[in-house]
Amino acid sequence: MAAQDGALCRVYWTAAPLALPVAHPSAAVLRAAVRQMRAYDAGDPAGFDLPLCIPGTPFQRAVCAAISAIGHGETRTYGQLAQDLGVSAQAVGRACGANPLPIVVPCHRVLGRRGLTGYSGAGGIETKVALLRHEGAGGLLI
Repeated sequence: MAAQDGALCRVYWTAAPLALPVAHPSAAVLRAAVRQMRAYDAGDPAGFDLPLCIPGTPFQRAVCAAISAIGHGETRTYGQLAQDLGVSAQAVGRACGANPLPIVVPCHRVLGRRGLTGYSGAGGIETKVALLRHEGAGGLLI
């Protein structure tokens, strides 16, 4: 995970342990992020409550906000989000693929019109399926 100015900016797909200097300016948010990620791993549906910095355009931030509103174990389609935002489903898909905060901004909860689609995180579609199963996403044939 990476933080800047007290806000979480990026989640990386790696198993490397997090080591922070005690005086790191963003140490508190990174410790909170690690605690919340461990709670997620343990099945806690509470979600993430962290200050976030989402780089990119206002559109990228709007898509990330829409994704963040999808509840634990729930899904929406690219088309549903696109309709809400007044853009194309493809534009939402591109923004999902550029999400810098996977799991925290749960783009794995966004599906294609006909079900599962790709996933830009490590492991691709298998990771998306594993995350949805972990959350008990109802009604999915996964």
